[in-house]
Amino acid sequence: MKNIPTHIAIIMDGNGRWAQKRGLPKVMGHRQGAKTVREITTACSEIGVKYLTLYAFSTENWKRPKHEVSALMKLLGIYLKEELKTLMKNEIRLNAIGDIDGLPGPVSGKVKEVMDITKNNKRMTMSLALNYGGRAEILNAVKSVAQEFKKGECSLSDIDDKYFQKHLYTKDMPDPDLLIRTSGEMRISNFLLWQLSYAELYVTKKLWPDFTQKDLVQAIEEFNKRERRFGG
Repeated sequence: MKNIPTHIAIIMDGNGRWAQKRGLPKVMGHRQGAKTVREITTACSEIGVKYLTLYAFSTENWKRPKHEVSALMKLLGIYLKEELKTLMKNEIRLNAIGDIDGLPGPVSGKVKEVMDITKNNKRMTMSLALNYGGRAEILNAVKSVAQEFKKGECSLSDIDDKYFQKHLYTKDMPDPDLLIRTSGEMRISNFLLWQLSYAELYVTKKLWPDFTQKDLVQAIEEFNKRERRFGG
């Protein structure tokens, strides 16, 4: 592969359907999905991807049954604890975007702990979108810019794309080059609405727990066939 995307974003969809097809509770699909996260994260770091952003838990996911949300939060805590060695071994820095403080205290604390431990890793940055919503992110950025304008810290002429982007959760990383969505759904589900403006989209019918390194390679090969014009 000649042209490796600098930043890949993934909507990891299909855990529940994967479990239902096998007559299993949904939490088993989420557990299997966590294994796929490990495999794909490691593969991305090995082939030279610099930024990987995974849509892990949206602001809308709170509407799910309480027992499922509780299981997801517990699984996230377990994942972070178990994967710390893998992150350190592969020089992967953990980042989180979204309202992290809105997560249950123990989970929020664990996320921040692992972020701090891995902060000096340089090979790749893996961002988990947790309690994340694209509209909420843009609204928060607008409020932040408005406050600066009110204080006289900026003028209208100062506010351009670059200035606004500095107020987003993703201010320290480039926009995604490639968005991958599993399960065949043709929508972006309130994910990175600003950042995906010129990303190449790749949708596969495979459910996330069935997504493999081979599928990742196919997505990147398809990306290499695209002519990126950035609106030009």
